[in-house]
Amino acid sequence: MAVEEEGLRVFQSVKIKIGEAKNIPPYPGPNRMRDCYCTVNLDQEEVFRTKIIEKSLCPFYGEDFYCEIPRSFRHLSFYIFDRDVFRRDSSIGKVAVKKEDLQKYHGKDTWFQLQPVSADSEVQGKVHLELRLSEVITDSGVISHKLATRVLECQGLPIVNGQCDPYAAVSLLGPSRSDAKKTKVKRKTNNPQFEETFYFEVTRPLSYTKRQFDVEEEDVDKLALRVDLWNASNLKFGDEFLGGVRVPLRVLGQVGVHDAWYFLQPRENGGKSVKVEELGSLRLNIVYTEDHVFPSEYYTPLRDLLLHSANVEVQRVGVQLAQTSTICCDSNVTSLHVQPVSASTAHILGEVCREKQEAAVPLVRLFLHCGKIVPFISAIAHTEVNRTQDPNTIFRGNSLTSKCIDETMKLAGMHYLQVTLKPVIDEICTEHKPCEIDPVKLKESENLDTNRENLRQYVDRIFNVITTSGVRCPTVMCDIFFSLRESAATRFQVDQDVRYTAVSSFIFLRFFAPAILSPNLFHLRPHHPDPATSRTLTLISKTIQTLGSLAKSKSASFKESYMAAFYDYFNEQKYGDAVKNFLDLISTSGKWDQKSIETPIMLKEGFMIKRAQGRKRFGMKNFKKRWFRLTNHEFTYHKTKGEGALCSIPIENILAVERLEEESFKMKNMFQVIQPERALYIQANNCVEARDWIDILTKVSQCNRKRLSTYHPSAYLNGHWLCCKTSSDTAPGCTPCTGSLPANIQLDVDGDRETERIYSLFSTYMSKMIKMQEACGSKSVYDGPEQEEYSSFVIDDPQETYKTLKQIISSVQTLEQQHTKYKRDKFKKTKIGSQEHPIGDKSFQCYIRQQSESSTYSI
Repeated sequence: MAVEEEGLRVFQSVKIKIGEAKNIPPYPGPNRMRDCYCTVNLDQEEVFRTKIIEKSLCPFYGEDFYCEIPRSFRHLSFYIFDRDVFRRDSSIGKVAVKKEDLQKYHGKDTWFQLQPVSADSEVQGKVHLELRLSEVITDSGVISHKLATRVLECQGLPIVNGQCDPYAAVSLLGPSRSDAKKTKVKRKTNNPQFEETFYFEVTRPLSYTKRQFDVEEEDVDKLALRVDLWNASNLKFGDEFLGGVRVPLRVLGQVGVHDAWYFLQPRENGGKSVKVEELGSLRLNIVYTEDHVFPSEYYTPLRDLLLHSANVEVQRVGVQLAQTSTICCDSNVTSLHVQPVSASTAHILGEVCREKQEAAVPLVRLFLHCGKIVPFISAIAHTEVNRTQDPNTIFRGNSLTSKCIDETMKLAGMHYLQVTLKPVIDEICTEHKPCEIDPVKLKESENLDTNRENLRQYVDRIFNVITTSGVRCPTVMCDIFFSLRESAATRFQVDQDVRYTAVSSFIFLRFFAPAILSPNLFHLRPHHPDPATSRTLTLISKTIQTLGSLAKSKSASFKESYMAAFYDYFNEQKYGDAVKNFLDLISTSGKWDQKSIETPIMLKEGFMIKRAQGRKRFGMKNFKKRWFRLTNHEFTYHKTKGEGALCSIPIENILAVERLEEESFKMKNMFQVIQPERALYIQANNCVEARDWIDILTKVSQCNRKRLSTYHPSAYLNGHWLCCKTSSDTAPGCTPCTGSLPANIQLDVDGDRETERIYSLFSTYMSKMIKMQEACGSKSVYDGPEQEEYSSFVIDDPQETYKTLKQIISSVQTLEQQHTKYKRDKFKKTKIGSQEHPIGDKSFQCYIRQQSESSTYSI
């Protein structure tokens, strides 16, 4: 979800690797070990939870988490919890990183000291206050002052134990401290509207000059207003502190009026008296990205240069694939043939980036979005094949070609992976059959022959589901494999197997084998498997990789003797023929009707809260917790996990999936699944989970030809739609539907956002582009041995490469000027105390100033 800022959209995302914790304090008992897990929180809202690591004070998690952040936040927090024998969770410590500080740790493995967790320090939300100081002349002629304090509203207060019944307590701090005055309690809301005013008489005289209030310095330091927010509780322990602010009266200045939003802060000295060193530490790698995306026309020059990269002629193969490729973006790209491909904009990006992966991710997403991924990859693959001398090393390096194909398979083939591997992987992870075949690691209670047979059965199952899945392989992957096969066979005509190894090096080595090894990274499992299961998957992955490699001597390819012995159980001729038939099928350019052959595969499940749909005329439309389950055939909900479905919605009946405005039921994180006769209203557990459900439901139902173009963003209540006030419950929607995806690739890609990311990379590596320009000039005029300082660049045509570099630098500089102007304007318009930028975030103003100064310097 993007935040709109006057024609500019801001996207936030975070990629986190939760490594390990160490020196966790021991449990106060004879066992002393703990069962710990870690959570990721946006402020106080939990968005991810690792698995529990049992009986350890130095738990290793090794889990990755990525999400698009759909709202503003102040802190990215990590909590370590311990689950005791009674399944009660107690917090051990936390790491809280301010949003402005995330760049300090960008992409670095960092050890963070765990801090104490205190109810008084866990605050979020903001409050809107208005202060007015006025003079009052008494009957005796003495001038006194009254402070009028108006508490208008709060936003984003924390929900404590499932409820939030807030009220505000207001007091004047000074030499003669006043009693707190309280607002009325607002029930069941974390966005209360108070609109209450309190008056305080300033007893200490203030010096007064005509037309201005002048508070003396000695008095200013002692006079302040305190506003605390509390959650009214029926428990005997009393009300719960939600946060507070302290406003010194100096803010009234000369006019005597102050109107501002404040971030709520923790209570002073509210933390537990625990030595920080006693809580342990947590290793994290955080990559936070914030994309500022301008309107599409700003990116036209750079986008056109990039799309020209897919228009190169690659003899017979490239032309054929360029003709069969589908173009699905509206681009005014004129025909421009760049010879060779190394002089193209996309290839130059791969040359200047420190790691090829940096360039591959946005390039692949942009070319997929525009339907040009096949001709682009065909061009760079053809060039790489022609440079390869030994057919046994084809596509073995981490080149731009390899990284782009990896990324394409990961994006276009994710559903293919789920349909093919997920059922078997789920079974392996739940059965826990012993499969260790290394005699050194074998446990005393295990039998080597039994373990070997268990492993062989798993390998056979996975091998069979892979080699019989060819008809499900996405068309875009088949077209790419076709181009690899043709280029390799043309280059190495003597080697009859190269047409297979060129494809198997990707589909087995870089697609299926990694997914088996780390199913959590490919969304096949929610968490990293336990050590025993992980070992089983490692052995399966090694065997599948070797079976699919078509190596001349496979037993010799294993370093371990026990693996070579295990491989002898497999008939090379039988398995080799199956692999070749599979590779023949997936490297044939064509399309199949997948719907008729798909089997129901579970894609996502979990507890959520749903509102009754009103299928019965007099039924209660209340909210209930249900277990939801989504397959590629239907969306169902059940009373509990494992029970029969209470309701089943076929995928073809899902006409749209959209967010539901919070005002409908005064509930956050709600969305609606719209059907022909009604809508199902659902509340997810947090904002990230709501986004995940919306995304996957949208993608699964995308091919439905009856999908709606408009919808109602609010509910139908009390005889009318809350959004447009229309009384008919069958009235057409009043708002355009979101989430429309290209028909040929089920992938939600924002082309402008990807182009913005590519601009950022070019901007980061500007010095290397200038150096590459110098290399072009040197190579053009210097007809001798290549100069060492320029040897890292691939330059086949210096003149064409120089021309492309000049166009890239011009486009990047133009975009850089737009970013600089935006940063300057934002700095000028930023008003501390506004609803968008409340007072209380001390580093925010400094952050904006630094951004403005850095952009000024860059010009």
